Amino acid sequence: MRDIPFFRPLITDREHELIKETLEKNANYMVENLENNIKNFFGAKHAITTNNGTAAIHLSLCAMDLKRGDKIICSVNAFPSIAQVIRHFDAEPIFVDINEDDFNIDPNDLEKILKTQKHKKLKAAFITHVAGQSADMDAIYALANEYDIKIIDDASRAMGATYKGKLIGNMSSYMSCFQINPQVQHAVATTGIIVTNDDEMASRARLIRNHAIINDSFDKDGNLGYMYDVIDIGQKYDLNSLCAAYSIAQFEKLDMFIERRKAIAAIYNEELKDCPHITTPVIKRDHIYNQYIIKIDKNRDSFARELKDIGIHTSLHYRPMHLLSYYKNKYHLRVNDFPKALKAYQQILSLPIYAALSDEEALYICNAVKSVAQNRV
Repeated sequence: MRDIPFFRPLITDREHELIKETLEKNANYMVENLENNIKNFFGAKHAITTNNGTAAIHLSLCAMDLKRGDKIICSVNAFPSIAQVIRHFDAEPIFVDINEDDFNIDPNDLEKILKTQKHKKLKAAFITHVAGQSADMDAIYALANEYDIKIIDDASRAMGATYKGKLIGNMSSYMSCFQINPQVQHAVATTGIIVTNDDEMASRARLIRNHAIINDSFDKDGNLGYMYDVIDIGQKYDLNSLCAAYSIAQFEKLDMFIERRKAIAAIYNEELKDCPHITTPVIKRDHIYNQYIIKIDKNRDSFARELKDIGIHTSLHYRPMHLLSYYKNKYHLRVNDFPKALKAYQQILSLPIYAALSDEEALYICNAVKSVAQNRV
């Protein structure tokens, strides 16, 4: 029996080359090189790396100086890291329902929330670009301008995605948070990134990233370089050189990764288009397929179990936040408060899709999905 993991990294000689260089030369410049590569890719003024994607989200809100009692809007359909980070400030996440077709935040529901949350405590909205397909940014930016809130991209799954020809991360958002290696479990190396054109925000993020320490520099005036001061409450979020080296090699393959995932998605779309009980992804905009999310009309969990029994590992993106015990209890949320997210959650299933997946494996997955589906009543 085959065993096809949900994710498998594609590692080439380039990763080994840069990691070897880092070890042999103590190459502290790898972090700066990575930041420059990212900054140039987006055409942005600043790229600030962190040691993981959640750290990037937390650091972005630290740089905003989020306070207790402040409010941040976010999709109810997102990885829990966003809401968790907000709660670490004793601030409140305000959840918004989604579109049923692309699983992104629904601008109509966002507008309803903005109408009811018109006060100074509302600071920003996190916009998650689910699976690598952007949200409706024209509508979202229009609302942000009308209600005077900042937009922060949760683009952990959208590195390289575009909206109307412009890269997510190079639009009108206050800042955008990315991950280079977005697999959550068993990652070889993790790297988070904040991209912004705001000088003040970038300066504060860089300060907080390493304990808010400032150092004297060794110079001709007699400074010895070992005196330091702490001027704020900081974190330890700076990226190490080994992870930076690995991430440079992975980032260099971004176009190839996207092209390969799109090729696999084309196989899935063609093979599964007439499959009973299955709905393939709805494509509304550029989709880079960091995830390939299908809908199963009923008994999703038993469907996934049958796939697992024949060696195909699947995943779920996402379990809505209002169904998670902490948020349900903290904010007295009811199961039906977000009906579109609830309905999607009951049907969605993510299939393996990554550059290391072969055409043969993709066809095996399709045949397995069709076999399981055709045996259902």
